[in-house]
Amino acid sequence: MHDIERQTADHDVEGLRDLARRLALEAGALVRDGRPDRVEVAATKSSAVDPVTDMDRASEALLRERLATERPHDAILGEEGDDVPGTSGLTWVLDPIDGTVNYLYGVASYAVSVAVVAGPPDPERWTALAGCVHSVVDGRTWTAARGGGAERDGLPLQVNRPASLAASLLGTGFGYEAARRAQQARVLADVLPRVRDIRRLGSAAIDLCLLAEGRLDLYYERGLNPWDMAAGGLVASEAGAWLGGLRGRGASRVMTVAGARPVVDELARLLEDADADGDA
Repeated sequence: MHDIERQTADHDVEGLRDLARRLALEAGALVRDGRPDRVEVAATKSSAVDPVTDMDRASEALLRERLATERPHDAILGEEGDDVPGTSGLTWVLDPIDGTVNYLYGVASYAVSVAVVAGPPDPERWTALAGCVHSVVDGRTWTAARGGGAERDGLPLQVNRPASLAASLLGTGFGYEAARRAQQARVLADVLPRVRDIRRLGSAAIDLCLLAEGRLDLYYERGLNPWDMAAGGLVASEAGAWLGGLRGRGASRVMTVAGARPVVDELARLLEDADADGDA
């Protein structure tokens, strides 16, 4: 038995999916019901325009509290708090609000993302077992379990298989550092003429789930953190998408690319030619 098959067989992935869903829904209710009319920035992260709000912290605190009770031996990797070590070999990867800028401005695309992975808490080395992405404003809820498929509100998901790159609707996102944005703009200038159109919605987790249900055909983004991609990446993969990076690497901060083959391979080659994983 291969390592991934063994890791999946050793755990109740459907039970983990159910827990991820329950946690995401509870945190989502907190985010939705507790949003003030005017949201204030509590802190910033990678740059002065990369915000953290009090609700980011409150949502993650809730998730950590619930996991400490229900899964005390598991590790936790969250966006807003310190890493928590564990002894079970499993790590919960938490994004308390994916799309904080949208939350700040009252734009509808933001979500709670909860996933559990086996192995090292590194997207290129872990095995994602279960996850949930809950869209806070409209309540759409995507879940996946390794080997058990992906669903949105109980309906099974399947990625689109576009006829060509030129016929593909492509999702992407941008970083918050000026130099990175300038490089991403140069890449976008190469990509845009080759696809149907581009969408930038502001939540990587939701983007990957929209890919899973066929509302986007392809997706790429540089700079995703583990919590940005953990749950949404599994939803996309279980819906039939290839998820990876460039030049033989896995999905990571360097680059994440997703979509159905063979068109996603064409996108990956285009991104490699554009040096989308470089800093020049």
